[in-house]
Amino acid sequence: MKIIVIAYIIILFAFLTSCTTNPKSAEVTKGDISVKDFTPLSNFKSSYIDSSEKVSESNIKAIALDYFKAYKGFTIPSIRQTEDGYFHFEFDVKYNKSQSSKLYYKIFYQNESYKFPEADPKDSTKENPFASENFYGSWDDSLTGFKPVAENTTDGSYHLVKDKFRIIGNPRWEKQLYRERFYDRVKRNPRVGNYSFLLVVLPEEELKKVPQHFQKLHLKKNDSFSNPYFYFLNGDGSKLKNAVVLKSKELLKVIAKPDLGNGVYVDIDSMEYRRPEYGAVFRKAICGRDSITYWNAPMKQYFHYVNKDFQLRNIPVMADVIGDNYSLREYNWNKKFYSEEELILPPLPDERLPCETVESDKQNHLVRIKNPKSKLNDDLRKENVGVSHRYGMTYGKFRVKAKMPELLNKNGLWNGITNAIWLVTESGEKWNECRTCNKTGYMATYWGGPNDKRVPKMTYSEIDFEILKTPPYCPSFGFPPIYKKGIANTYNQNAWNLPMPDEITKDKDDITVSCTNWDMACPQPKKFGIGCQPIIYKKENFSTEAFRWNWDFRALTSKILEKDDELFAGKFYYFEIEWKPTEIIWRIGKDKQHMRVVGYMDSSITSIPNNQMILNITQEFHVTRWWPGTPFSQENIPFPSKDIIGEIYEMEIE
Repeated sequence: MKIIVIAYIIILFAFLTSCTTNPKSAEVTKGDISVKDFTPLSNFKSSYIDSSEKVSESNIKAIALDYFKAYKGFTIPSIRQTEDGYFHFEFDVKYNKSQSSKLYYKIFYQNESYKFPEADPKDSTKENPFASENFYGSWDDSLTGFKPVAENTTDGSYHLVKDKFRIIGNPRWEKQLYRERFYDRVKRNPRVGNYSFLLVVLPEEELKKVPQHFQKLHLKKNDSFSNPYFYFLNGDGSKLKNAVVLKSKELLKVIAKPDLGNGVYVDIDSMEYRRPEYGAVFRKAICGRDSITYWNAPMKQYFHYVNKDFQLRNIPVMADVIGDNYSLREYNWNKKFYSEEELILPPLPDERLPCETVESDKQNHLVRIKNPKSKLNDDLRKENVGVSHRYGMTYGKFRVKAKMPELLNKNGLWNGITNAIWLVTESGEKWNECRTCNKTGYMATYWGGPNDKRVPKMTYSEIDFEILKTPPYCPSFGFPPIYKKGIANTYNQNAWNLPMPDEITKDKDDITVSCTNWDMACPQPKKFGIGCQPIIYKKENFSTEAFRWNWDFRALTSKILEKDDELFAGKFYYFEIEWKPTEIIWRIGKDKQHMRVVGYMDSSITSIPNNQMILNITQEFHVTRWWPGTPFSQENIPFPSKDIIGEIYEMEIE
C-alpha cells in the first residue's frame, strides 16, 4: 500500500510539473538544419488572473491589455508588464553542413481566435483571399527582414539564439494608417484572443528564394498583402528543402479588462461646453479632459446626436413611471386628456453638459450613468446618456456586467428607456472602410434613406443589443417601413396606404431583446433577403427569425421576449456580443458560465463588418416610430421625476 501511495505522489508531481513548465518544441530537422527548444515567451508568465475564468491549458499564457497611455496604441506587452516591454524568445539551432553558410531567422505572430483560414477552402494549394485580413506581424520595424544568426553554426553543435519582439498595432506599416508621416498604431489595434508564433530558420541560399513581401511585411504583391503563415505552412515556403518552419505549441491569450474606476474622458473638440457649472461637476467625479484622465481613462462620455426631425411633442407631465403609483389608467388618461396644442416641445435629448450624467467611481471600480430627472415647469427633459470604450477593436467577445435600470413597473408601464449595449464604427475616415461589397454595393450613408446611392466601400458599421418594450413579431410584407410618406417602397408600392398596427399591450411583464447588424444592405450574402427569415444556430440549439424591411434597408434584426425582472431587477446581468469574421452571436446571462444565446447571424445572410468599432453602453429615449406596435408611445410617457441610474461593473473583451 505504501508503495502505491508513493507511486501516486510521484505521478501527481510529474503531472503538476508538466502543467507548469514552458512547453518547448522537440527537435525538428529539415535538410541540413536542426532546431529545438523554441520558446516564444521565455521571459513571461501569465499576468492576468481571474478566479472565475482561469486559463487551464498548460500551453496558454494570458495577458491583459495595459491601458496606461494606450491612446498611442496598445503594445503587448507594455513596459510595465515586462522589464523592457518585449517578449523574449529563444531556440537552439544546429547546421549539419561542413562548409560555411550563414543562417537567418524570423519570428511571426498571428491572432488565431479571430481569423480566416490561411488556405482557400476550395483549393488548399492557394491562399484564402481573406487571409490577408488576419492580424499578423513580426518585428516592430517592417524594414527588418530575416536576421542573421550571429554565431558560426557549422561546428556540428547546437547554438542558442535569443531575441525579442512585441505585438503592436499596424504591424504591416500600412500607409493608409499614416498620420503626418507617423504610423498611427491605434488605427489597427491588436486583436484580443489567442496568438500563435511561427519561427522560420533557413540558410542564405534558401532565403533568396523567399519573396520580399514575406520577408518585409509592409510590401505587397499585386497591390495586396499576403499572409506569411500560408506561405510557410501551406504555400511555396513549405516546399523549401533546407528550411525549418516551426509553429510553437505555446499560445498567448490577450484579454481586455479595463479598470472602470480609472476615469471617463471627455473627448470633444468643441469647447462650447465651457460653462461655469463644468468645473463644479468635474470635481465630483473622475471625469474630464485633464492629462491624467487622458492617460488613464479607458472610457469616454458618449455624446448622442439626435436629428431634429425626430424631436417629439410630449405630454407636459412629470412622474416616476417606475414607481408603483403610475398606472395604466393614468397613462391612458393623460394620452387622451392633452390636446395637440397642449403638447410641449422639450429640448433634444442630447447630453447638455460634460460629466453631468456620467462618473467613474474609483473606490468601487465602476462607471455610473444617469438620465437626469426633470424639474417641474422649467426643466422638463428626456436626456440620453452613455459611455464608450475609448479604443476601437476588430472582433472579440465584448462582455458587459451591468445593473441597468428596470424598464417596467408592476403595472407593466414602460419608462421610455432603451437599454443598449452596442458596437459602432470608430471612424468615418477612409482607413476604416469595410471590405468591398462586390454585388451592387452598400447604401452610401446611414441617414440617406431609400434613395441613397450605392457604393462599393463605406465605413459605417453597427452591431446592437437594444432592449425595450416593443413587440417581438416579424411584420408581414404589407407592413410599411418607417420612412416619410411619399418615398417609394421598393417591394410594395401600395403599402403606404395601409394602416399602422395598433399598440400591442399583451405580455405585460415582458420586454424585447432586439439584436441587429447594420450591414448597410449589401446583398452579397447568398441568403440575403427581405421579410422574415428563419435563423438556426445548431451549436447552441437556438432558433428565431430575422427581419429586413426591404432590399435597401440597412439592417437585419431579430427579437425575442425576456422578463424585465430577470434582466434588470437583480444586482447585475451579463450581456455579450461575440463578433467573429463570419458570424455574430448575442448572449445574456446571470453569470459568465451560463450565458445563453438570444441572437445569431452569419455571413450567409448578412455582411459581417471587418473594420474597427467602439463599444457603447447607453440609456436612450428612443422614438417609438422606429418600433411599430410599441404599446406605449414616447410622446405619452411622462418626463422622469427621478434620476434613472445605470451602473457598469465590468467590461471585458476576449
